[in-house]
Amino acid sequence: MKMKTALTIAGSDCSGGAGIQADLKTMTMNGVYAMSAITALTAQNTVGVRGIFEAPPEFLGQQIDAVFEDIFPDAVKIGMVSSSELIKTISDRLKFYNAKNIVVDTVMVATSGARLISTDAVNTLKEYLLPIASVITPNIPEAEVLSGIVIGNEEDMLLAAKYIGDNYHCAVLLKGGHNVNDANDLLYEQGTYRWFNGKRINNPNTHGTGCTLSSAIAANLAKGYDLITSVSKAKEYISEALAYMLDLGHGSGPMNHAFDLSGRFSK
Repeated sequence: MKMKTALTIAGSDCSGGAGIQADLKTMTMNGVYAMSAITALTAQNTVGVRGIFEAPPEFLGQQIDAVFEDIFPDAVKIGMVSSSELIKTISDRLKFYNAKNIVVDTVMVATSGARLISTDAVNTLKEYLLPIASVITPNIPEAEVLSGIVIGNEEDMLLAAKYIGDNYHCAVLLKGGHNVNDANDLLYEQGTYRWFNGKRINNPNTHGTGCTLSSAIAANLAKGYDLITSVSKAKEYISEALAYMLDLGHGSGPMNHAFDLSGRFSK
C-alpha cells in the first residue's frame, strides 16, 4: 500500500505542542506519512524557551539526504531555522533534489515572546528559502519584517502580501490577528488575492498554531490538493483543534491535534 508523504524540517519542542512534534501529529492526522529533519533541540514549555541547541549544518544535511534518498517526500514544511548556515544547507539540499510543494513557516518569535532567529538569518531566509517556497505563512509581525510595512489594517495586509510575493516570487498566506481582524487570512498568489475568513475562538491556548497550520497545508499539498483547497482544509482543521479547548500547562498551552482520532487504539 502506497501513501503520500511529507517532510518537516524544524526544531524540536520537548513539551510537544509546537515544532517537530506538532508537525508530525498534524501531518499524521491529515492523512500523510510524516518524516522529520531536526534543525535544533529546544528546552521549552508553554511558558517560555529556556535554551536552543542547534544541529550542525552537516548533520542536518545528512538527515535531509537520508529522507530524500529513501522515501522521497511529496511535500516539505520548513519551520524554525535559527542560523544562516542551516538555512543555506536546507536550500542547497532541496534544490539538489528538486523538492516540490515547499511550505515555509517564517518562524521568528515563539508564542511566549522568545526570539528564535538572528537578524542575519532573516536576511539569509529572504535570499535562500523564500524564492524556492511554494507558499510562506507569515503572521503580522513576521510580514512586517519581510515587507518593511507597518500593518494595522486589512489594507496594509494587501500591500504587505503583494510586496512579499512579488519580491520573493512565492505565494503568501498572511495570517491575520485580533489586532487587525478576526483571524481572517489573506492568500496572495501570482497577482490574485483571496481572503479566508476565520471565526474567533476564545481559547488562550495557542501554542504551536503556526506550526500546525503550515504542516496541515503541506499535508494537503502532498495529497494533491491545490493551494486554495489546501489552505481552506488546513484552516478548518486548526479551528476544530482549537475549539476542543484542551487546557494543559501554565502558559499558552497546546491544542489537541488528535481531536478527530478514533478507533480502538485511541480508547
